[in-house]
Amino acid sequence: MKDKVFYQCQSCGYQSAKWLGKCPDCKDWNTFLLQKESDFSSVLPKSFNNYEVIPPTPLSNLEQFHEPRIKSGIEEFDRVLGGGIVEGSMILVGGSPGIGKSTALLQIMDKVCSKGITGLYISGEESIIQLKMRASRLGLGSPNLYIVAETCYEHFLEHIEKLSPKIIVIDSIQTVFTTQIPGAPGSLSQVREIAGFLMMLAKQKNIPIFISGHVTKDGSIAGPKTLEHIVDTVLYFEGDEGNYYRILRTVKNRYGSTNEIGIFEMKEDGLSEVRNPSKIFLSDNSGKVSGSALVCSIEGTRPLIVELQALVTRSNFAVSQRVIKGIDGKRTSLLIAVLEKKMGLRLAGQDVFINVVGGVEIDEPASDLGAIMAIASSLKDKPLNPYTVFTGEAGLSGEIRSVSRIELRINEVEKLGYKKMILPESNLKNLSLNTKLNLVSVKTVKDALEAGF
Repeated sequence: MKDKVFYQCQSCGYQSAKWLGKCPDCKDWNTFLLQKESDFSSVLPKSFNNYEVIPPTPLSNLEQFHEPRIKSGIEEFDRVLGGGIVEGSMILVGGSPGIGKSTALLQIMDKVCSKGITGLYISGEESIIQLKMRASRLGLGSPNLYIVAETCYEHFLEHIEKLSPKIIVIDSIQTVFTTQIPGAPGSLSQVREIAGFLMMLAKQKNIPIFISGHVTKDGSIAGPKTLEHIVDTVLYFEGDEGNYYRILRTVKNRYGSTNEIGIFEMKEDGLSEVRNPSKIFLSDNSGKVSGSALVCSIEGTRPLIVELQALVTRSNFAVSQRVIKGIDGKRTSLLIAVLEKKMGLRLAGQDVFINVVGGVEIDEPASDLGAIMAIASSLKDKPLNPYTVFTGEAGLSGEIRSVSRIELRINEVEKLGYKKMILPESNLKNLSLNTKLNLVSVKTVKDALEAGF
Protein backbone atom coordinates (compact mmCIF):
# COMPACT_ATOMS: atom_id res chain seq x y z
CA MET A 1 0.00 0.00 0.00
CA LYS A 2 1.37 3.39 -0.97
CA ASP A 3 2.06 5.82 1.85
CA LYS A 4 -0.11 8.92 1.96
CA VAL A 5 1.83 12.14 1.43
CA PHE A 6 0.92 15.66 2.50
CA TYR A 7 2.53 19.02 3.19
CA GLN A 8 2.86 20.35 6.74
CA CYS A 9 3.75 23.78 8.10
CA GLN A 10 6.86 23.53 10.27
CA SER A 11 5.77 26.48 12.43
CA CYS A 12 2.23 25.60 13.48
CA GLY A 13 1.52 22.10 12.12
CA TYR A 14 -1.13 23.06 9.54
CA GLN A 15 -1.55 20.31 6.92
CA SER A 16 -2.37 20.70 3.25
CA ALA A 17 -2.73 18.32 0.32
CA LYS A 18 -0.57 20.62 -1.83
CA TRP A 19 2.39 22.90 -1.26
CA LEU A 20 1.57 26.46 -0.16
CA GLY A 21 3.90 29.43 -0.09
CA LYS A 22 2.14 31.08 2.85
CA CYS A 23 0.56 29.20 5.73
CA PRO A 24 -3.13 30.19 6.06
CA ASP A 25 -3.01 29.54 9.81
CA CYS A 26 0.17 31.17 11.17
CA LYS A 27 0.87 33.37 8.08
CA ASP A 28 4.52 32.27 7.86
CA TRP A 29 6.17 31.95 4.45
CA ASN A 30 7.99 28.93 2.97
CA THR A 31 7.35 26.64 5.94
CA PHE A 32 5.66 23.68 4.18
CA LEU A 33 7.58 20.40 3.84
CA LEU A 34 6.56 17.08 2.34
CA GLN A 35 5.58 14.48 4.95
CA LYS A 36 4.68 10.76 4.77
CA GLU A 37 1.89 9.22 6.81
CA SER A 38 3.28 5.75 7.52
CA ASP A 39 2.76 3.21 10.25
CA PHE A 40 3.99 4.79 13.51
CA SER A 41 5.44 1.53 14.77
CA SER A 42 7.81 1.44 11.80
CA VAL A 43 9.71 4.46 13.07
CA LEU A 44 9.98 3.35 16.68
CA PRO A 45 13.39 2.26 17.99
CA LYS A 46 13.72 -1.46 18.64
CA SER A 47 13.91 -0.90 22.40
CA PHE A 48 10.30 0.31 22.38
CA ASN A 49 8.80 -2.87 20.93
CA ASN A 50 8.77 -4.78 24.24
CA TYR A 51 5.78 -3.18 25.92
CA GLU A 52 3.54 -5.41 28.03
CA VAL A 53 -0.20 -5.05 27.62
CA ILE A 54 -1.74 -4.33 31.03
CA PRO A 55 -5.49 -5.05 31.40
CA PRO A 56 -7.79 -2.36 32.86
CA THR A 57 -8.17 -2.34 36.65
CA PRO A 58 -11.17 -1.04 38.65
CA LEU A 59 -10.39 2.25 40.38
CA SER A 60 -11.59 0.92 43.73
CA ASN A 61 -9.02 -1.91 43.59
CA LEU A 62 -6.04 0.39 43.16
CA GLU A 63 -3.93 1.12 46.22
CA GLN A 64 -2.85 4.66 47.01
CA PHE A 65 0.58 5.29 45.52
CA HIS A 66 3.12 7.93 46.42
CA GLU A 67 5.47 8.57 43.54
CA PRO A 68 9.16 8.38 44.52
CA ARG A 69 10.98 11.68 44.18
CA ILE A 70 14.63 12.58 43.80
CA LYS A 71 15.71 15.59 45.85
CA SER A 72 17.82 17.97 43.78
CA GLY A 73 19.37 19.65 46.83
CA ILE A 74 18.01 23.03 45.68
CA GLU A 75 14.96 23.85 47.81
CA GLU A 76 13.54 26.44 45.43
CA PHE A 77 13.67 24.01 42.52
CA ASP A 78 12.15 21.15 44.52
CA ARG A 79 9.36 23.48 45.66
CA VAL A 80 8.42 24.32 42.07
CA LEU A 81 8.32 20.63 41.11
CA GLY A 82 6.06 19.83 44.05
CA GLY A 83 8.65 18.24 46.35
CA GLY A 84 11.34 16.86 44.06
CA ILE A 85 11.98 15.17 40.72
CA VAL A 86 9.51 12.38 39.98
CA GLU A 87 11.07 9.24 38.52
CA GLY A 88 9.91 8.59 34.95
CA SER A 89 8.73 12.18 34.43
CA MET A 90 9.56 14.44 31.50
CA ILE A 91 10.20 18.08 32.39
CA LEU A 92 10.38 20.94 29.89
CA VAL A 93 12.39 24.00 30.97
CA GLY A 94 11.69 27.06 28.81
CA GLY A 95 13.07 30.57 28.72
CA SER A 96 14.65 33.15 26.48
CA PRO A 97 18.22 32.56 25.28
CA GLY A 98 20.85 33.48 27.88
CA ILE A 99 18.48 33.59 30.85
CA GLY A 100 20.22 30.70 32.63
CA LYS A 101 18.52 27.45 31.55
CA SER A 102 21.75 25.58 30.79
CA THR A 103 23.44 26.91 33.94
CA ALA A 104 20.54 25.83 36.14
CA LEU A 105 20.30 22.37 34.56
CA LEU A 106 24.04 21.79 34.92
CA GLN A 107 23.91 22.81 38.59
CA ILE A 108 20.92 20.55 39.24
CA MET A 109 22.62 17.59 37.56
CA ASP A 110 25.79 18.11 39.60
CA LYS A 111 23.77 18.28 42.84
CA VAL A 112 21.84 15.10 42.04
CA CYS A 113 24.89 13.19 40.81
CA SER A 114 26.86 14.13 43.93
CA LYS A 115 24.51 11.78 45.81
CA GLY A 116 25.82 8.79 43.86
CA ILE A 117 23.24 8.91 41.05
CA THR A 118 24.53 8.49 37.50
CA GLY A 119 23.48 11.34 35.21
CA LEU A 120 23.90 12.07 31.51
CA TYR A 121 23.99 15.62 30.16
CA ILE A 122 23.45 15.70 26.38
CA SER A 123 24.39 19.03 24.82
CA GLY A 124 23.33 19.91 21.32
CA GLU A 125 24.40 23.56 21.47
CA GLU A 126 27.76 23.57 23.27
CA SER A 127 30.89 21.47 22.91
CA ILE A 128 32.38 19.43 25.74
CA ILE A 129 35.12 22.05 26.18
CA GLN A 130 32.54 24.81 26.60
CA LEU A 131 30.64 22.76 29.16
CA LYS A 132 33.85 22.04 31.06
CA MET A 133 34.68 25.76 31.16
CA ARG A 134 31.22 26.52 32.54
CA ALA A 135 31.44 23.73 35.09
CA SER A 136 34.85 25.01 36.27
CA ARG A 137 33.49 28.52 36.64
CA LEU A 138 30.56 27.20 38.68
CA GLY A 139 32.76 24.92 40.76
CA LEU A 140 31.06 21.72 39.57
CA GLY A 141 32.75 18.37 39.06
CA SER A 142 30.75 15.35 40.18
CA PRO A 143 32.39 12.09 38.95
CA ASN A 144 28.94 10.57 38.34
CA LEU A 145 27.94 13.25 35.81
CA TYR A 146 28.69 12.27 32.21
CA ILE A 147 28.77 14.81 29.36
CA VAL A 148 28.30 14.19 25.64
CA ALA A 149 27.89 16.61 22.74
CA GLU A 150 25.42 14.95 20.37
CA THR A 151 22.41 15.93 18.27
CA CYS A 152 21.39 12.63 16.63
CA TYR A 153 18.77 10.74 18.61
CA GLU A 154 19.93 7.31 17.48
CA HIS A 155 23.49 8.05 18.61
CA PHE A 156 22.74 9.26 22.13
CA LEU A 157 20.21 6.43 22.53
CA GLU A 158 23.22 4.09 22.32
CA HIS A 159 24.96 6.09 25.07
CA ILE A 160 21.87 5.73 27.25
CA GLU A 161 21.75 1.96 26.71
CA LYS A 162 25.43 1.55 27.65
CA LEU A 163 25.58 4.00 30.57
CA SER A 164 22.11 3.32 32.09
CA PRO A 165 21.79 6.78 33.69
CA LYS A 166 19.19 7.53 36.34
CA ILE A 167 18.61 11.11 35.16
CA ILE A 168 19.05 12.75 31.74
CA VAL A 169 19.23 16.34 30.47
CA ILE A 170 18.85 17.26 26.79
CA ASP A 171 19.89 20.81 25.97
CA SER A 172 18.09 21.70 23.80
CA ILE A 173 15.16 19.98 22.09
CA GLN A 174 15.49 22.27 19.04
CA THR A 175 18.92 20.86 18.15
CA VAL A 176 18.06 17.15 18.25
CA PHE A 177 17.00 15.23 15.14
CA THR A 178 16.26 11.66 14.13
CA THR A 179 17.24 10.06 10.84
CA GLN A 180 13.96 8.12 10.69
CA ILE A 181 11.87 11.08 9.47
CA PRO A 182 12.60 13.99 7.11
CA GLY A 183 13.03 17.56 8.31
CA ALA A 184 15.72 19.81 9.70
CA PRO A 185 16.53 19.96 13.45
CA GLY A 186 14.06 22.26 15.20
CA SER A 187 11.30 21.70 12.63
CA LEU A 188 7.82 20.75 13.73
CA SER A 189 8.04 17.12 12.68
CA GLN A 190 11.47 16.59 14.27
CA VAL A 191 10.66 18.23 17.60
CA ARG A 192 7.34 16.42 17.88
CA GLU A 193 8.76 12.98 17.11
CA ILE A 194 11.81 13.44 19.35
CA ALA A 195 9.56 14.53 22.23
CA GLY A 196 7.38 11.45 21.73
CA PHE A 197 10.42 9.15 21.70
CA LEU A 198 11.83 10.73 24.85
CA MET A 199 8.50 10.43 26.66
CA MET A 200 8.35 6.71 25.90
CA LEU A 201 11.97 6.34 27.01
CA ALA A 202 11.23 8.08 30.32
CA LYS A 203 8.18 5.89 31.03
CA GLN A 204 9.74 2.62 29.91
CA LYS A 205 13.00 2.97 31.85
CA ASN A 206 11.54 5.10 34.70
CA ILE A 207 14.13 7.83 34.11
CA PRO A 208 13.42 11.54 34.68
CA ILE A 209 14.33 13.50 31.56
CA PHE A 210 14.83 17.27 31.41
CA ILE A 211 14.61 19.02 28.05
CA SER A 212 15.22 22.72 27.50
CA GLY A 213 13.48 24.84 24.90
CA HIS A 214 13.91 28.42 23.75
CA VAL A 215 11.08 30.93 23.99
CA THR A 216 10.13 32.99 20.96
CA LYS A 217 9.27 36.71 20.95
CA ASP A 218 5.58 36.01 21.50
CA GLY A 219 6.38 34.04 24.67
CA SER A 220 5.77 30.51 23.37
CA ILE A 221 8.30 27.70 23.29
CA ALA A 222 9.99 27.50 19.91
CA GLY A 223 8.68 24.52 18.00
CA PRO A 224 5.20 23.01 18.21
CA LYS A 225 2.89 24.16 20.97
CA THR A 226 1.86 20.51 21.38
CA LEU A 227 5.21 19.96 23.08
CA GLU A 228 3.67 21.30 26.28
CA HIS A 229 0.93 18.66 26.10
CA ILE A 230 3.39 15.80 25.69
CA VAL A 231 5.55 16.48 28.74
CA ASP A 232 4.56 16.07 32.40
CA THR A 233 5.86 19.40 33.69
CA VAL A 234 6.51 22.77 32.04
CA LEU A 235 8.74 25.31 33.80
CA TYR A 236 9.50 28.82 32.59
CA PHE A 237 12.45 31.01 33.53
CA GLU A 238 11.43 34.66 33.77
CA GLY A 239 13.61 37.72 34.19
CA ASP A 240 15.23 40.63 32.38
CA GLU A 241 18.81 40.77 31.17
CA GLY A 242 19.48 43.77 33.39
CA ASN A 243 17.98 42.08 36.44
CA TYR A 244 20.01 39.67 38.55
CA TYR A 245 16.94 37.80 39.75
CA ARG A 246 15.30 34.90 37.93
CA ILE A 247 11.85 33.50 38.63
CA LEU A 248 11.12 29.86 37.84
CA ARG A 249 7.38 29.50 37.30
CA THR A 250 5.32 26.32 36.87
CA VAL A 251 2.95 26.38 33.89
CA LYS A 252 1.97 22.70 33.97
CA ASN A 253 2.66 20.02 36.57
CA ARG A 254 1.04 16.60 36.70
CA TYR A 255 2.71 15.90 40.06
CA GLY A 256 2.16 19.14 41.95
CA SER A 257 0.71 22.62 42.04
CA THR A 258 0.94 25.03 39.10
CA ASN A 259 1.00 28.09 41.34
CA GLU A 260 4.49 27.67 42.80
CA ILE A 261 7.44 29.89 41.91
CA GLY A 262 11.14 29.59 42.68
CA ILE A 263 13.32 32.67 42.99
CA PHE A 264 17.02 32.66 42.14
CA GLU A 265 19.79 35.22 41.94
CA MET A 266 22.30 35.13 39.10
CA LYS A 267 25.84 35.32 40.49
CA GLU A 268 29.31 34.64 39.15
CA ASP A 269 29.17 31.09 40.48
CA GLY A 270 25.76 30.41 38.92
CA LEU A 271 22.18 30.57 40.12
CA SER A 272 21.75 30.87 43.86
CA GLU A 273 18.39 30.32 45.54
CA VAL A 274 16.87 33.25 47.43
CA ARG A 275 15.89 32.22 50.97
CA ASN A 276 13.85 35.32 51.82
CA PRO A 277 12.31 36.55 48.54
CA SER A 278 10.16 39.28 50.10
CA LYS A 279 13.24 41.42 50.83
CA ILE A 280 14.33 41.56 47.17
CA PHE A 281 10.96 43.00 46.11
CA LEU A 282 11.14 45.88 48.59
CA SER A 283 13.16 49.03 48.04
CA ASP A 284 14.77 51.12 50.78
CA ASN A 285 12.08 53.77 50.34
CA SER A 286 9.13 51.39 50.67
CA GLY A 287 6.21 53.24 52.24
CA LYS A 288 8.19 56.50 52.58
CA VAL A 289 7.38 58.16 49.24
CA SER A 290 4.11 58.87 47.48
CA GLY A 291 2.82 56.27 45.07
CA SER A 292 4.33 53.33 46.95
CA ALA A 293 2.21 50.62 48.60
CA LEU A 294 3.15 47.27 50.12
CA VAL A 295 1.06 44.23 49.19
CA CYS A 296 1.06 40.70 50.61
CA SER A 297 0.51 38.23 47.78
CA ILE A 298 0.36 34.43 47.74
CA GLU A 299 2.28 32.51 45.08
CA GLY A 300 1.48 28.82 45.45
CA THR A 301 2.14 28.06 49.11
CA ARG A 302 4.46 31.02 49.67
CA PRO A 303 3.46 34.50 50.88
CA LEU A 304 5.36 37.38 49.26
CA ILE A 305 5.42 41.02 50.27
CA VAL A 306 5.97 43.13 47.18
CA GLU A 307 6.04 46.84 46.52
CA LEU A 308 3.60 48.39 44.07
CA GLN A 309 4.67 51.73 42.62
CA ALA A 310 2.28 54.09 40.87
CA LEU A 311 2.93 57.36 39.07
CA VAL A 312 -0.03 59.56 38.17
CA THR A 313 0.73 62.66 36.13
CA ARG A 314 -1.19 65.04 33.88
CA SER A 315 -1.52 63.73 30.35
CA ASN A 316 -0.28 65.74 27.37
CA PHE A 317 -2.23 63.64 24.89
CA ALA A 318 -5.89 63.40 23.95
CA VAL A 319 -5.99 59.81 25.19
CA SER A 320 -4.45 59.13 28.60
CA GLN A 321 -1.77 56.45 28.86
CA ARG A 322 -2.16 53.35 31.01
CA VAL A 323 1.20 51.58 31.32
CA ILE A 324 0.92 48.58 33.65
CA LYS A 325 3.75 46.15 34.44
CA GLY A 326 3.53 43.29 36.90
CA ILE A 327 -0.26 43.20 37.42
CA ASP A 328 -3.23 42.67 35.12
CA GLY A 329 -3.74 45.79 33.01
CA LYS A 330 -7.48 45.26 32.40
CA ARG A 331 -8.15 44.74 36.08
CA THR A 332 -6.22 47.91 36.87
CA SER A 333 -8.50 49.81 34.48
CA LEU A 334 -11.46 48.58 36.54
CA LEU A 335 -9.81 49.83 39.73
CA ILE A 336 -9.23 53.25 38.16
CA ALA A 337 -12.92 53.36 37.19
CA VAL A 338 -13.89 52.52 40.80
CA LEU A 339 -11.74 55.40 42.11
CA GLU A 340 -13.35 57.81 39.65
CA LYS A 341 -16.94 56.69 40.24
CA LYS A 342 -16.98 55.95 43.97
CA MET A 343 -14.31 58.31 45.30
CA GLY A 344 -14.59 61.17 42.83
CA LEU A 345 -10.87 61.11 41.95
CA ARG A 346 -10.26 62.68 38.54
CA LEU A 347 -8.08 60.26 36.63
CA ALA A 348 -9.53 60.61 33.13
CA GLY A 349 -6.99 63.25 32.11
CA GLN A 350 -4.10 61.61 33.95
CA ASP A 351 -1.45 59.19 32.73
CA VAL A 352 -1.18 56.21 35.09
CA PHE A 353 2.00 54.14 35.30
CA ILE A 354 2.19 51.10 37.60
CA ASN A 355 5.15 48.84 38.25
CA VAL A 356 5.88 45.94 40.61
CA VAL A 357 9.38 46.24 42.06
CA GLY A 358 11.74 43.35 41.30
CA GLY A 359 10.10 42.16 38.08
CA VAL A 360 7.67 39.77 39.76
CA GLU A 361 4.16 39.35 38.35
CA ILE A 362 1.07 39.25 40.59
CA ASP A 363 -2.08 37.67 39.24
CA GLU A 364 -4.32 37.41 42.30
CA PRO A 365 -7.11 39.88 43.23
CA ALA A 366 -5.67 40.41 46.73
CA SER A 367 -3.39 43.08 45.24
CA ASP A 368 -6.38 45.29 44.31
CA LEU A 369 -6.30 47.29 47.54
CA GLY A 370 -2.57 47.96 47.23
CA ALA A 371 -2.96 49.18 43.63
CA ILE A 372 -5.80 51.50 44.65
CA MET A 373 -3.77 52.95 47.52
CA ALA A 374 -0.69 53.47 45.35
CA ILE A 375 -2.70 55.29 42.67
CA ALA A 376 -4.44 57.50 45.22
CA SER A 377 -1.14 58.23 46.97
CA SER A 378 0.53 59.34 43.75
CA LEU A 379 -2.44 61.46 42.69
CA LYS A 380 -2.49 63.28 46.03
CA ASP A 381 1.34 63.24 46.21
CA LYS A 382 1.02 62.06 49.78
CA PRO A 383 2.89 59.04 51.21
CA LEU A 384 0.96 56.25 52.88
CA ASN A 385 1.47 55.29 56.50
CA PRO A 386 4.94 53.70 56.78
CA TYR A 387 5.36 50.02 57.66
CA THR A 388 1.80 49.29 56.51
CA VAL A 389 0.84 46.35 54.28
CA PHE A 390 -2.40 46.14 52.27
CA THR A 391 -4.39 43.14 51.13
CA GLY A 392 -7.92 42.88 49.78
CA GLU A 393 -9.98 42.45 46.64
CA ALA A 394 -11.95 45.44 45.37
CA GLY A 395 -15.47 45.07 43.96
CA LEU A 396 -17.00 47.28 41.29
CA SER A 397 -19.34 48.85 43.83
CA GLY A 398 -16.38 49.96 45.96
CA GLU A 399 -16.54 47.21 48.59
CA ILE A 400 -13.43 45.36 49.83
CA ARG A 401 -13.87 41.60 49.62
CA SER A 402 -12.15 38.92 51.68
CA VAL A 403 -9.00 37.09 50.53
CA SER A 404 -7.83 33.53 51.07
CA ARG A 405 -5.21 32.29 53.58
CA ILE A 406 -5.23 35.49 55.60
CA GLU A 407 -3.41 33.89 58.56
CA LEU A 408 -0.49 32.95 56.33
CA ARG A 409 -0.28 36.55 55.10
CA ILE A 410 -0.41 37.97 58.62
CA ASN A 411 2.41 35.70 59.80
CA GLU A 412 4.63 36.82 56.91
CA VAL A 413 3.93 40.51 57.55
CA GLU A 414 4.69 40.14 61.26
CA LYS A 415 7.83 38.09 60.60
CA LEU A 416 9.32 40.85 58.43
CA GLY A 417 8.80 43.47 61.14
CA TYR A 418 5.90 45.51 59.81
CA LYS A 419 3.60 47.18 62.32
CA LYS A 420 0.25 47.59 60.59
CA MET A 421 -1.89 45.67 58.13
CA ILE A 422 -5.08 46.84 56.44
CA LEU A 423 -7.33 43.93 55.46
CA PRO A 424 -11.01 43.23 54.63
CA GLU A 425 -13.49 43.40 57.48
CA SER A 426 -14.87 39.93 56.67
CA ASN A 427 -11.41 38.41 57.15
CA LEU A 428 -10.94 39.98 60.56
CA LYS A 429 -14.29 38.66 61.83
CA ASN A 430 -13.29 35.05 61.22
CA LEU A 431 -9.70 35.43 62.41
CA SER A 432 -8.54 33.21 65.29
CA LEU A 433 -4.85 34.15 65.27
CA ASN A 434 -3.00 35.90 68.07
CA THR A 435 -0.74 38.59 66.65
CA LYS A 436 0.98 41.78 67.74
CA LEU A 437 0.19 43.46 64.43
CA ASN A 438 -2.14 46.43 64.34
CA LEU A 439 -4.89 44.95 62.19
CA VAL A 440 -7.24 47.52 60.65
CA SER A 441 -10.35 46.19 58.93
CA VAL A 442 -12.00 48.09 56.08
CA LYS A 443 -15.31 47.53 54.37
CA THR A 444 -15.10 49.93 51.43
CA VAL A 445 -12.49 51.74 49.36
CA LYS A 446 -13.41 54.93 51.22
CA ASP A 447 -12.56 53.29 54.55
CA ALA A 448 -9.24 52.12 53.17
CA LEU A 449 -8.25 55.59 51.93
CA GLU A 450 -9.08 57.06 55.34
CA ALA A 451 -7.07 54.40 57.18
CA GLY A 452 -4.13 54.33 54.78
CA PHE A 453 -2.96 57.95 55.07
